[in-house]
Amino acid sequence: MTSSEPAPARLGRKRDHSRDPEILTAALDVLAETGYDGMTIDMVATRAKAGKATLYRRWPSKADLVIDAVACLKRNDLDPERLPDTGTLRGDLVAMIKPPTLDDGERKLRIMAGIASMISRSPELGEAARLAIVEPRVAANRLLMQRARDRGEIPADADIDLAATIGPAMFAYRVLLLRQPTTRESMLELLDRVILPALGIRPTSS
Repeated sequence: MTSSEPAPARLGRKRDHSRDPEILTAALDVLAETGYDGMTIDMVATRAKAGKATLYRRWPSKADLVIDAVACLKRNDLDPERLPDTGTLRGDLVAMIKPPTLDDGERKLRIMAGIASMISRSPELGEAARLAIVEPRVAANRLLMQRARDRGEIPADADIDLAATIGPAMFAYRVLLLRQPTTRESMLELLDRVILPALGIRPTSS
């Protein structure tokens, strides 16, 4: 090779993402324990027993890490390929309501409080948080409602875009403003008294 010829580019070392789930779980644990202000990437690295450099390469800021962690938590439950298909819209939406333990409910409250704190300090992160945290649930609701409309269970002119946002909006209100965990009973009441009637489905006594 002559000096005038460019040297061949060296391929960078391929990043190993196999430990991402452990790191993201550790991030949620630290967020729940310390709040957003008290949380540091170093704390997460220590909890996950991972190198600090690994985390900083993967997530350049604390906000990036938090948003990715919460999005991953929801992504596991809201994969379109794994959504329930019971034959009725109510059955599908009920199947989406996972009964949390008391510890899970308290942990989720603290995590959401951390998210609210993050957005209040960096409003520009609001859209990223919405797309990662809220929109997946809205999209899942919309898919289930579209499926119900296709099979004639709800009217063709039902506003599924609006109805799909009711549950997530009430969840945010209850968790962030009232500081109360969302229970299965409260979600069933919202489903039967607000969401289904808004789509033209009469309340059920079951």
